[in-house]
Amino acid sequence: MLRDVPLARLLCTMYRFYCRREVTFQQTENDSFLLYFRQVKLTRESVQTEFLWRLARASRDLALLSTLEKNQACFAAHKWFAICLSDVGDYEGIKVKIGNSYTIRNHLEQAIELNPKDATSIHILGYWCFAFAELAWYQRKVVAVIFASPPTATYEEALAFFLKAEEVDPNFYSKNLLMLGKTYMMLRDVKPAALWLTKARDYPAVTEEDKQVHKEALELLKKLDG
Repeated sequence: MLRDVPLARLLCTMYRFYCRREVTFQQTENDSFLLYFRQVKLTRESVQTEFLWRLARASRDLALLSTLEKNQACFAAHKWFAICLSDVGDYEGIKVKIGNSYTIRNHLEQAIELNPKDATSIHILGYWCFAFAELAWYQRKVVAVIFASPPTATYEEALAFFLKAEEVDPNFYSKNLLMLGKTYMMLRDVKPAALWLTKARDYPAVTEEDKQVHKEALELLKKLDG
């Protein structure tokens, strides 16, 4: 499998494949990287697409790990390592995501300790807490079967982080406003929920994410009114 190939060799193989556009599968049938793609029956165009995103991910991860090895006091490296590790779980499944969760939290906590004024790290840790607080009982049972000590969190913990992020840098991120509203809703505290959802709705919609936040805030406000 691809993950069994040493990273250095993998990157060299990927680079060679990218540079030699005329290469054929027959010429490289002993190459672990290309053999992997043959096994999953990808076309040449798909291989190039698959290769490019894997190269980007591997390069990113390698750079972050190298930074952390050289300087454990770099808060941004801890933050982005946590973000990247979370991204891995998004496409490798719930088992990987849960398995990485403690490492993600650890790096976020280190980032916040190194830079308590970074609202983004605080927000992400709040989101981490919200995600695990939101797990349904049956999902918790499934997770408990796989992991002896699955991660847990409460909405109160999530709320504390979202509020702290807002205190550090008021109105810095539309999603933080939305998550404050959603967390208060989960705690059945309607008045502050409406307040923060209104702030999220009225936040200038500059990015695509802002537009999605605006839409969700509107929908949640309608639920509160109903």
